[in-house]
Amino acid sequence: MACAAAACHENGCCKDEDDEGLVLSTKKRTAEPTIKTNSVLVATASSNTITSSTEDSEHRHGLCVKCKVDAALAGDECNLCFGCFRASLFGKFKVTVTTKDLISPTDNVLIAFSGGPSSRVALQFVHEIQQKAQRNLDASRDKSYPVFGVGAAFIDESAISSISSHEFEQAIQDIRLIVSSLAPPAKELHIAPIGNIFSLDPNDGTERLKELLHTINDVTGKEDFLQHLRMISLQKIASDHGYTKLVLGSCASRIACHVISATVKGQGYSLPADIQYVDARWEVPVVLPLRDCLAQELKMLCHHEGLKTLELLDGPRSGINGLVSSFVTLLQEENPSRQPTIVRTAEKLTPFNFNRLPEIDDSSNHLPFRRRHKKLNFKSDESNTSEFFCQICNSPIKNSDLESLRSILGHSETGANIFGSSCSSCQFQILPKEPSSMEHFYSLLPKSMVARAREGICCNQDRLREQIKDCLLSDDEEGI
Repeated sequence: MACAAAACHENGCCKDEDDEGLVLSTKKRTAEPTIKTNSVLVATASSNTITSSTEDSEHRHGLCVKCKVDAALAGDECNLCFGCFRASLFGKFKVTVTTKDLISPTDNVLIAFSGGPSSRVALQFVHEIQQKAQRNLDASRDKSYPVFGVGAAFIDESAISSISSHEFEQAIQDIRLIVSSLAPPAKELHIAPIGNIFSLDPNDGTERLKELLHTINDVTGKEDFLQHLRMISLQKIASDHGYTKLVLGSCASRIACHVISATVKGQGYSLPADIQYVDARWEVPVVLPLRDCLAQELKMLCHHEGLKTLELLDGPRSGINGLVSSFVTLLQEENPSRQPTIVRTAEKLTPFNFNRLPEIDDSSNHLPFRRRHKKLNFKSDESNTSEFFCQICNSPIKNSDLESLRSILGHSETGANIFGSSCSSCQFQILPKEPSSMEHFYSLLPKSMVARAREGICCNQDRLREQIKDCLLSDDEEGI
């Protein structure tokens, strides 16, 4: 259906029917008229009873509670048919993208694609909004409506995986097929071995990675460190190929697990940084458009729509992460609203200043886009305009935990000193305890990680000196 807005007519904008459906579904019901007589009150109550009875009857007969035509999906707590269920899920995704300004027309978006249901749905939904942007461009008279680019990245962990090389190679072929089978605009697929961040030589990179993981004794620490290496790999791909946003498929279920596990690990201070829609502490900002969707919903969509997923690569978690995942799954089985409740509770924590996109000059943005989008706005702690970050996991560290950093001012640049400002969780679960082992650990780290740690130390030293400058003696002053 054509859009009736004047601004859209000028540019030939096409507005899909799913947009109108989304608007209608989000409209609030009008208030009931004031009831003045008992007879009307009785009639209204009777009408409500009949309506409720009708809805109960439809529910008993398995009809969708929204369209009341098609059969409701089995296992769907909302009792929706597949058409209404998909529209609702895509609506949540689209509202998040538009209202939080997660993707702009001039962006070049990289999707972290693991083959699981979450990343598969993220790829499909981003593809669909890109297709609509392309239709708007084709319908535009002046061809000025921009279309954002989309790419996908898969991190190859076959060198350290327990999966056989044959099965892993078949999984990679399936991933190539999934991405290539999407309709135009074309999407480039980047497949990078995780060892590439250690060395350009695949064999050398693999050996260093294995040796580095072998130095970490804690099971949970090893899993968390490997997750951080994946992020470094994704950031390298995004930076090398000119992407402006990195899209992760993290959903409400995964974030709920992270909320509890981070609390158990003593990462409560940095927790707000990891659960927001935007995380701009990285060189390429990270966005979470599926943050309001449940894992069960995403799996159901993939199943009924025939979206191919690779469960082979989605192995079980271990240590604290595995225990928390099992616990949250049990909670969800007992009460389907538990996972969203955990996320909404964690939302009350104050975000950091980097949990918003950097300010840019949007004067070149298309007018209809600026009308539909708004910048992410929240109350942040303005006192923490310059954060200190862990040199291992890049989590923000509160000022009271920086005694180790203050002690290394003026010391030699050894591995123990450079990574002395790591968060307590990394110090306990990842870093070796012996100085000699620490030097060996330091020698195996990726060069990009060591360079960022050195840069962070210099920045942190400058910030600390700025904080205590009023207490320092100048060169021409004498101490008492």
